[in-house]
Amino acid sequence: MARFDLPLAELQTYRAELDEPADFDEFWTSTIADARAHDVDVRLEPVDTGLDLVEVFDATFAGFGGHPIKGWFSRPKGADGPLPAVVQYNGYGGGRGLPFQHTLWPTAGYAHLFMDTRGQGAGWGEGGETADPVGSGPATPGSMTRGIEDPEEYFYRRVFTDAVRAVDAVRTIAGVDPERVAVAGGSQGGGMTIAAAGLSTGLRAAMPDVPFLSHFRRAIEITDAYPYGEIVKYLSVRREATERVLRTLSYFDGIHLSRRATAPGLFSVALMDMVCPPSTVYAAYNRWGELAGDVAKDIQVWPFNGHEGGQAYQWAHQRDWARHHVGL
Repeated sequence: MARFDLPLAELQTYRAELDEPADFDEFWTSTIADARAHDVDVRLEPVDTGLDLVEVFDATFAGFGGHPIKGWFSRPKGADGPLPAVVQYNGYGGGRGLPFQHTLWPTAGYAHLFMDTRGQGAGWGEGGETADPVGSGPATPGSMTRGIEDPEEYFYRRVFTDAVRAVDAVRTIAGVDPERVAVAGGSQGGGMTIAAAGLSTGLRAAMPDVPFLSHFRRAIEITDAYPYGEIVKYLSVRREATERVLRTLSYFDGIHLSRRATAPGLFSVALMDMVCPPSTVYAAYNRWGELAGDVAKDIQVWPFNGHEGGQAYQWAHQRDWARHHVGL
């Protein structure tokens, strides 16, 4: 593993060319409005985890299309509310796992909703529970190309909408301060964090960790690592579909969503990351909040790491940073 992307000095000033569709905001405004036409319908069932300091609930809420989305909601046992909350999104192919696995944030004093990703949960880890009831046309194995020739049908339209609805959901839970909500996630979860920050209002902070789903045009040209490799594979067969695919992806690109963020952002990037190349991360970071004006941002650089990034070291940065921006 070696550095293969731009030098750090160039990454820090890298400004990717925008290819936003003219109806980008209309597309997302109508998509989120359609989802919000359904009651968010949060249901919490207590789970016996054997933990003494954290209480955990099996959570269900209504996402895109009113479809039921699973998750784990946890909070410090016996804590006086209202608590600040962190909504966390998962990496590609993983599921919500077991109820006692996501307890770092509640042990730090936060309410925490870990969202299951629809249609995933069987690629690694301990599994997921959320189906995706929407089918698609021809696709390569994985999630990246499901419905990729039409933005209305693309898999991540549903997933990004679920991410926004998770924020809506946690704000309705008794004991949560709806004015102090942050979003976080790594890899695919980092891309979903950027989406939630760009499509939600009133967030206090966003923490995209080695984020995926940004600067698609560059990503599919400079890395053949999966999951971006799924798009490359698809286009190697569907040769005539390139422009349709790139048009679809422009609605979901982290560059365009990042511009619309209004909350402070803490990114991380790994300079030897073949899965989410550093220039694709900086492409989103360097445009963070630019449509809102002066939005605070910071980025933690891991010079000798691949896609694992800083792992627990990064969480320690997030914890300290969240205390400043979200509070306890």
